[in-house]
Amino acid sequence: MCGIAGFLDASGQRSEVALLEIAQRMSDALAHRGPDDQGHWADPSAGIALGFRRLSIIDVSPTGHQPMVSAGGRFVIIFNGEIYNYDELRSELLRNFGAKLRGTSDTEVMLLGFDSWGVEQTLRRLNGMFALAIWDRAERTLYLCRDRLGEKPLYYGWMGGTLLFASELKSFHQHPQFQPELNTEILPLYLRYGYVPTPASIYKNVNKLPPATFLKIAKADADATPQKYWSMEQVVIDSREHQFPGSLEEAVGELSTRL
Repeated sequence: MCGIAGFLDASGQRSEVALLEIAQRMSDALAHRGPDDQGHWADPSAGIALGFRRLSIIDVSPTGHQPMVSAGGRFVIIFNGEIYNYDELRSELLRNFGAKLRGTSDTEVMLLGFDSWGVEQTLRRLNGMFALAIWDRAERTLYLCRDRLGEKPLYYGWMGGTLLFASELKSFHQHPQFQPELNTEILPLYLRYGYVPTPASIYKNVNKLPPATFLKIAKADADATPQKYWSMEQVVIDSREHQFPGSLEEAVGELSTRL
């Protein structure tokens, strides 16, 4: 378990020092999620700041440190989760593009995928659990992404001209522009289910990013809406159209192998 936090300030009036200070406060609120390491990155010309708390699982060396910049310098990522098929993706990327990797982390493999295939195509290839933020320095575009089933949490919300995002809501309280206001409209749902269903949150103007979606924000576009990159319904449709051709015994064996 790791923790990510950050914000995109459309005003562009904060210095790099100010951006980093706020990002650190936001990520410090997530220290329980990542006790092993921390990192911060900011670009004052774009008003973007990223903070990270790390629980080291894959590649516990410094080469797994985040925020991580892609080899070509275009993408910067903060990532909470684990990519189960990163070995296969790494082999394919190295075979087809001949790139060199500094370490063995799944984070670096994703960055190489973004450089090689683009963000959206790479997302469709990922098998894992994740919540991540990607800053595209060339397009000056922010992507917020969540795994297919929503195992890893990711909240986002606009406060004036500033977009806040984090693994947990407590990070939002560390940003000077955050004004917490209870979302009383969701109280019936909370009382019925015992939690606040996605995409709402307990606060007004703050949402959970739905599973299997990404949010693409260019030029502080407050009207941007989550876009799907994977559909469980489509998986069911495809499986009906391409049913397993073997016997029952073969199906049992194939299920065991896949599990």
